[in-house]
Parts: sequence; C-alpha cells; structure tokens
Amino acid sequence: MKCKIFLTIFYILFVFNSNLFSSENNKTLKVGLLAPLSGPYSETGNSLLYSLQLALEEINDKNVIIVPRDSGLNNSEKLKSAVDEMKLAGVKIIIGPTTHEEFNQIKRYNDLVFISPSNIDPKLSNNIISIGVSLESQLIALTNFIKKQKKTKTIIMYPKNEYLELIENKIQSLNLKNIKTFTYSPNPEILTGEIETLTNYAQRKKNLELRKKMFEDKEDEQSIKELDRLEQLYTLGRVNFDSVIIIDFGNNLKSVLTSLVYTDVNQNNVLFTTINQWFDESIFYENTIKNLYYPSVNYKEFKKYNNKYFKKFKSYPNEITILTYDALGLIYYAWKKNGKINSVNDFLFKNKIKGKIGTFSFKNGKVNQELNIYKAENNKFIKF
Repeated sequence: MKCKIFLTIFYILFVFNSNLFSSENNKTLKVGLLAPLSGPYSETGNSLLYSLQLALEEINDKNVIIVPRDSGLNNSEKLKSAVDEMKLAGVKIIIGPTTHEEFNQIKRYNDLVFISPSNIDPKLSNNIISIGVSLESQLIALTNFIKKQKKTKTIIMYPKNEYLELIENKIQSLNLKNIKTFTYSPNPEILTGEIETLTNYAQRKKNLELRKKMFEDKEDEQSIKELDRLEQLYTLGRVNFDSVIIIDFGNNLKSVLTSLVYTDVNQNNVLFTTINQWFDESIFYENTIKNLYYPSVNYKEFKKYNNKYFKKFKSYPNEITILTYDALGLIYYAWKKNGKINSVNDFLFKNKIKGKIGTFSFKNGKVNQELNIYKAENNKFIKF
C-alpha cells in the first residue's frame, strides 16, 4: 500500500495594495478578507489581518494582493457592501465570513468562493468551504480514542442552550455506537442535582451507609479494617458509564467536572474527555481533575504561531486566526496548482493537506480534520 502523500501548504507575502485593477489577472491572485475591522469586535478583525501578515512574510510573492474590507459581525448591510466592493476589485476568492449565521447571505454569490473559519458546518456547499475545527471531526477523534482505551459505555454530555439542537443533529448524523447522551442545565445550582441523578449518587451514598452498619458492632480485626476502609469512601458502587465526552467550555465545563468529582465518579475507572479547548491553561487550575483529554490542532505549531505573533505584535492572537493563516496558504496552493480559482471544485484535492492546524482532507463532501489527542496534566499539554 502506497504511503499517503502530504501536501505542504505554502505561505505568501501579505501586500496591501491600492492599485487593485490589474490587466494581468491571470498572473495576480486577489484574495478578499471579510472581518469586523471596526466596532466592538474590531480586535478580532485586526487579529485576522495581523495573522495574514505574519503568515505571508514567510514568502515574498508580489503577485498576491489582499483586499480587506470591514464586514462587521452579523451585519447584513456591511457584509453586502464589502462583498460588492471586492467583486468590483476583481476578487474571486474570499476569506470569511467568520460566523455561520452569515452563510445564507453569501450563498447567492455563486461566482465567488468563500473560505470560512467557522466550525459549524464542515460540508462543502456550492461556494463555501468551512475550515474550522468541526464538532464532527472532534467527536470522531474522541470516540476512536475512547475505543482504543477499551471503554464501552460512553455518555456525551452537553448543556441545554441555543446549540442543543445543532449538537444533537451532529451526534445523530455520526451514528455512534455504545453512546448515550445526557443534557444538563447551564445553571450550576441545577446542574449538581442533575449530575447526582446521572451518577445515582443518593443510592451509592446509601449503599455505603448500609455497608458500614454491617461492621459497626463487630470487634474482630477483619471487620475493623473493613470499617476503616469504608470510612475513607464517600459512596459505594460504580456508575453505569466508563467514559464521558463533555461538550462545553470555560466555567461551564469546570462546573460539570466539579460536579462529577463531587458525586464521587472514580477517575481511575471513568475516562474524562472534552472537546477542543484551544489549550486553555486555566484548566490547569481545576485541581479536582487528574487527567482530562481532548482533541485539538497541532500544539507545537499552535504554540510556535502564538509566540511568533506575540514577538511581532506584542499581544496574543485570537484562536481562529491560525485558521485564516492556513486558509490563505490553502488558497495559494490551489492557485499555483490549478493556475486559477473558479469554484470550490478547485480545492478538491485527492491527497491530504498539511497546515499549521494539522492534517485535513476533502472527502465525501466534507472537510475532515485529523486531530491529535492531548492530555492536560501537571500544568502541561501532553500529546497522547
């Protein structure tokens, strides 16, 4: 069997050029950038611009022109104006928009191609490619990892919020086996009671008290030792699952982890996993959890990118900027390979693509990412 060939994404020099109307369009690649360059989300927009500048400094190609436009965030008027201006400038390929909510508006531009960092829908549409770290790719990576750990009773946990229906549709589409689901309230006060029900906490607590009473009036050495052992426990009996996948972030994720530990879920028996946390170091301070696993992009490249960005701009980038960094390299590779970019079909490469975020491919009408599994342990992220 032939070894799979990895195509290395090229990176190009970022050029802000006001002279956009070139007569040699076949020799010039004009790439649009839709970003919130003003308003409350301007920090994210500027971070996107800086990431492109950083990526493109690695190669000098004056035939590439970037056309940035302020599209706001979920602002239909600004978005339309920005895209229309790009079309007049001769742009055929655009990085953006940043959110999935804007997809319906850009679908009508059938003569343009959009590469979006959104992770909501990895399907390839007529004119949109989403390269965000999709939930599908994360769940596939996690379930494969859990299977290798020989766990057979997995519960996928997720909150009752605006993404509930979306998450359920994604889970259903994957047709996962030996998987149960559990939804919980994002309210920490309600959450604890729900986790107690999930873990059968009250009964396990009662089991311990009944067991202790069996030895309380006995004075033989074996009974005394058993009672001492039981006194060290909080509950008696195992939960009816051996692994969890928690689809949540930040303080909400920490609340779920704390509740699981509070209800005495044995971490030696139950595997704790979650979705991509972008190497959030605040997880290190969640002392209740010994080991937490999750899928993510290539950590070494992510860290290298962040350090290089900080060195140049004296601030750290928004996480999604590494996606646009790769998007531009992907566009350049397609342009050099095909000599043009007319449609999404120009990106349907048979081989895998290797970028800063890791390896991905276009298969079955979707963008598929091969994510690594990392473990948060002893204030470090360790590739598993």
